[in-house]
Formats: sequence, structure tokens, C-alpha cells
Amino acid sequence: MIRGLRGCASQAATYRRFRHTVKPFQSLALYCEYHNPFPSTRCYCTDSSNKGNADPDMKRKVKIVEVGPRDGLQNEKNFVPTESKIRLIRLLAEAGCPTIEAAAFVSPKWVPAMADAADVMEGISKLRQTLPQATNTSNVSGFRTEFSVLVPNMKGFNAAVEAGADEVAIFGSASEAFSMKNINCTIDESIERFRSVTEAATEQGIPVRGYVSMVLGCPYQGKVPTSDVARLSEKLVELGCREISLGDTIGVGTPDQTFRMLKDVEVS
Repeated sequence: MIRGLRGCASQAATYRRFRHTVKPFQSLALYCEYHNPFPSTRCYCTDSSNKGNADPDMKRKVKIVEVGPRDGLQNEKNFVPTESKIRLIRLLAEAGCPTIEAAAFVSPKWVPAMADAADVMEGISKLRQTLPQATNTSNVSGFRTEFSVLVPNMKGFNAAVEAGADEVAIFGSASEAFSMKNINCTIDESIERFRSVTEAATEQGIPVRGYVSMVLGCPYQGKVPTSDVARLSEKLVELGCREISLGDTIGVGTPDQTFRMLKDVEVS
């Protein structure tokens, strides 16, 4: 059921460091595509140098979804110029990132850093026309880079479609306390908010990725039961998400906790 897994969301100042974060992708992007029951979803495996110590039950399959241009920049105190965002996205695409979350179509009142989402996507549209690295098999990974955006509602979804996004992402929290603090509604209420988005996306053939945050801990309630993670993941799948991204948002989980959580969610 869980088609995609995500580690700790980067809240770092990606813009200040991106010159140093692009090169590592050039080696990470030398992927081998494996047989996937979801043809529209690309997953990749890497040649691990730690094969002897790896857990035999843990699959060495990695899909990189670079969220820095959205998740990394949305909390910056100073507004990052649109041209700089587009340059970052261009470098990431050239480095071989298979999927880049470029922006969020949210209210500029609440997230002013994303006020230029439409302009960023317009810049990406121009990149598609002028850069083979951003459009087809000329990038390092050998795959076309896909550009996704985060949307909270139908207004954001319609803007994303108009901007030419390849994929949209919706989000929910496995923590009831965090859901109330972050978006002022319960987990079940948040799911209902996204139903119209996923229905419209399905009708228009646009893939949807579902984020589940706080999967290993919450700053407000502490421990988050894996049953709550599994429940929200199930609901997102039922809504039509082709991929579920599980995020240790505040970075409190250990490798063992992460592995146990993934097994529990997979079993459910």
C-alpha cells in the first residue's frame, strides 16, 4: 500500500546551501529502475556500500523527492527572489532529481514565501522548453524530471493545473494535536477537505501524493501510535493518492523505530 516513503522534512535554509547540496545528487541519481506495479510511479535502487550490515528485510529501493524549493524555503524569514528559486530548481533538475516539489499554491497571507508560486511554475515551463536536462532523458538519472506542487484546497488545485504541475501533493498529520494546531481541524475533517481535490485530480488524470506528518513523534502530544499513522495512510489511499509519504517531521525517530513503524503500516 505504501508506495513512497519520506524521511525528515527539511526545514533548513536550502537556499543558502544549495550550491553544496546539488553535487551529491549526481551520484545518487545513478539509479536502476525496478519492476513497479505502479507504472506511473518511478522508484529507484542504489548500490549500497553497507550491504553486509543491512537488515535483510529492508528493501534497498529509494525514490528521491526533492522538496527544498518548497519545504526548505517556505519558512525563510527573508523572501527568496523568484529568479533564485528557479535557478535552484534548474540545478536540481540538471543534477538528476527525478521529482522536485517546486512550490505551494497556498494563501500568501499565511505563507508569504510561496506568494510567487505561479511565477516559479512559469519559469519551470520555460525550463522545459530550453533545457533538455529538465524535460527528458538527458539528465543524470536518465528520466524526465517531474515537478509537483503542494495544494491545500480546490483553489490551489486549480491554480496548480493552470500552472502545468505534473503532480499535486496534499497533507495530513498522524497527530490529532498537531492537526488542530497546524490547520485548525481534526484529522477526519482534513481528509474531507481534500476529497474534492483528489476527485478532481482523478478526473483530470493528475497524480496525487499524500503526506503524513508526525509519524514518529509530535511536539504537542509526544508519541504517535503507529495505528494512527496506518489509519491516515489508509484514508489517503482511499482518496486516490498514488503514493504515501511518511515524514518524521521533527526528527525524533531512530532507525529501529522507523523500521518498526514501516512494518506496522505495511501490515495494516
